[in-house]
Amino acid sequence: MNKLTTLEQAISLIGDGACVGLGGNTLNRAPMAAVFEMVRQKKRGLRVVKTAGAMDVDALCLAGCAASVDAGFISYESQYGLAQRYRRSVQSGLVRANEHACYTVISALRAASYGIPFMPVRGLKVSDLRKVNDYFADVTDPFTGETLAAVRAIRPDFAVVHAQIADSQGNAFFEGPKYEDVLLSRASKKVIVTAERIVGDGYFSGGERKADIPHFLTAAVVHAPRGAAPGACYGCYEPDGALIRAFLELKDAEALDRFLSEGGRRL
Repeated sequence: MNKLTTLEQAISLIGDGACVGLGGNTLNRAPMAAVFEMVRQKKRGLRVVKTAGAMDVDALCLAGCAASVDAGFISYESQYGLAQRYRRSVQSGLVRANEHACYTVISALRAASYGIPFMPVRGLKVSDLRKVNDYFADVTDPFTGETLAAVRAIRPDFAVVHAQIADSQGNAFFEGPKYEDVLLSRASKKVIVTAERIVGDGYFSGGERKADIPHFLTAAVVHAPRGAAPGACYGCYEPDGALIRAFLELKDAEALDRFLSEGGRRL
């Protein structure tokens, strides 16, 4: 089944209020073309899930798309500083921050991928995170009686990931670090893939490379060269420092709209 479509059509599948898990890690292989299309389509009330985010989460907060963020870390690489739009949105009460450790996001996604309601986490025995996030609770080991922390499963409505290679059926392959993208695809109800390169339908069946995301999980696939820009994509391009710094100067959603329009040839 051919699932190749336009970016506009793929992102139109995501309704307001959806839970959206974003692939990549900080400025590395984040699905920025898809995120910017969410901004253009003025999505609202999104519950954003990310292990370690940066411009993707920052942009959704600046545009007013995000209602909440479940994440272990939101910040740019050291030379670019903090994610100030996310910070201001949380401090002003516009966005709810469900703060995690990165591993508890992973554990919550892993629980969803296994079809179970929660996952025990030993590392939160003593943590202030448990006071500020109602996704954590105590659970008793039925075999030893030991009390452990547990995190509730997170099952996104959509995983949105950017891959180096995909075919028209929705099979996708990540070159270099995979981060949590494979797990995210298993935990989510549907997957949207953007890809640097679209290969023939026999690529995965006839070659040594096997798909990290199989076609039956994918709802839509989009040919999106530079789909992680202005961040990096392993083996394809490095971060665009000038564009990142220009983004960091933006003050409001209208400025973001102008940035997307003016920078369209490089994004």
